[in-house]
Amino acid sequence: MSKFKEIISAEVPTLVDFYATWCGPCKTLHPTLDELKKHFGNKIRILKIDVDKNQSLAEQMKIRGVPTLILFKNGEKLWRESGAMPLNQLISVLKQHIS
Repeated sequence: MSKFKEIISAEVPTLVDFYATWCGPCKTLHPTLDELKKHFGNKIRILKIDVDKNQSLAEQMKIRGVPTLILFKNGEKLWRESGAMPLNQLISVLKQHIS
């Protein structure tokens, strides 16, 4: 948990993907996140967290469904959404928070 807090407290925005290996929409989101990283480069960090292996963190973050994406910057939650999203929609949302 302390490592997680350290990561999301960074000045670089961190998009956290709470996922599960058995989740179909999570699998379809994976290539989208790869493209997102290519699009934004070092302006964003993407962190994938398996909810089955990190149950206490998922509980603390009130993850009720997967995938759930949460954007953090300087430890502050800027945006949160559950469900897979198309790349162009994700880019549009993230542009609002990434300089």
